[in-house]
Amino acid sequence: MAHRSRLSTILIDVPQDQTDSAAAFWSGALGVAARPVPDEPQFTSLPGVLPGLTLAIQSIDGTARYHLDFETDDVEAETARLIALGAEQIDQWLDCHILRIPGGQLVCVIPRHSDDETFDRLATRWD
Repeated sequence: MAHRSRLSTILIDVPQDQTDSAAAFWSGALGVAARPVPDEPQFTSLPGVLPGLTLAIQSIDGTARYHLDFETDDVEAETARLIALGAEQIDQWLDCHILRIPGGQLVCVIPRHSDDETFDRLATRWD
């Protein structure tokens, strides 16, 4: 079934006890205000740094790392597409499918969250 997806988000995953200092660092380093994301206390946004992409800090129960999110209008189809390319699904959290890709990095497949204009302009259609 046809669906669309795009690389939408770069997340800086930070242990919970270091979130405030990491937010202060990235805010200063990039020259933008770090903003808590309403109703999602584990995220701190760094808006406007990467046009067309979201850059955010995510507070986690683990070691520091980076990961990428693919947003899509069909999470199941996009997950299957990436698995066919060599990824392995290792977990799921709510509607987010967590994959380990060749090379060992993590990516998440998430439901579409960007505005219509951004998604329509930047997403790739997969048949």
